[in-house]
Amino acid sequence: RSEVLAAEAVSSLNRAMAALRDIWEEIGISEEQRLERTDVVQRHIKSLLDMMVAEEESLKERLLKSIAQCRRELDILCRELQLDPLEAEEESTILQMEKNMRTRVDTLMKQKKDRMQELRDLQEQDQDLCDILCATPFCIDGNAVPSLEDLARYRCHLASLVAEKEQRREEFVSCKRQIILLMEELDHTPDTSFERDVVYENEESFCLSTNNIAALQSLRQQLEARRSLNEAVCSELRARIAALWERLQVPAEERESSA
Repeated sequence: RSEVLAAEAVSSLNRAMAALRDIWEEIGISEEQRLERTDVVQRHIKSLLDMMVAEEESLKERLLKSIAQCRRELDILCRELQLDPLEAEEESTILQMEKNMRTRVDTLMKQKKDRMQELRDLQEQDQDLCDILCATPFCIDGNAVPSLEDLARYRCHLASLVAEKEQRREEFVSCKRQIILLMEELDHTPDTSFERDVVYENEESFCLSTNNIAALQSLRQQLEARRSLNEAVCSELRARIAALWERLQVPAEERESSA
């Protein structure tokens, strides 16, 4: 198709030159002036063609520079994303190669952006969980592009933290309920900062560290021990009272009213 168009362009040029010669002959322009005018036409055509060639050469240079720039960007992106290096395209035009490489750059840039965004989201979740559990954040470079394996491991790590948080939360709620009941039985008012935190602080803001959970269990055990001690003392006092009733021969009706 391009060869046909080029032939038509040459044919059009020949027809135009023939028409000009006929016009000059009819007008009566001398041979010398015809040569001068033909030279002017030739220079105009040459200038136009030279300009068009220069523009297309400039386009070619821009495409080659774009290809070189895309290749550098692709090399960097492949290293960052831990992908295999880009293989050179065979039997591809400069224009098609440039388009394909730009498309590839855009695709990898989106992958990089998506991975970095997911990493930031995971780090935010990690920090929130670590604040609640008083744990150490997952070890990962926040400035480097994570691999798919890194992100998968991070998601698994967070899933385990979420499960640990739920397990500790359930333990905390159950233990807190028992502590409050024990304090009511013992008529005990929370008198330490930890006891006040357990009884009065919002459950969502209580730090579920292993130390706090251990301290919570220890407080419950202490209160249970006090209740057991009180129950033992009460049993002993009841036994002594019963013995005294026997020795004093107190009637059953009076014993029941006292009990």
